[in-house]
Amino acid sequence: MTGYEFARQALESRVALENVFLLVLVGDMIGVPVIPPYYSLRLLPHVYPQVATWRRRVLREREFTDEHEFHLHGV
Repeated sequence: MTGYEFARQALESRVALENVFLLVLVGDMIGVPVIPPYYSLRLLPHVYPQVATWRRRVLREREFTDEHEFHLHGV
């Protein structure tokens, strides 16, 4: 149980970095031109399987309290 919190934090960090990477990669499709299209098209075949799950994760409906995890240490 001591490693659970570390594993959870590592998973959250991975998801956050994956969101940023895919936003930079396919951002021009939604109007955020960050990287030249040539390079994004070269990288697209490598991340194509992840695009559908990323789109579903980013565009799902959320509540305000979903983004914040309240840690009650010592309670």
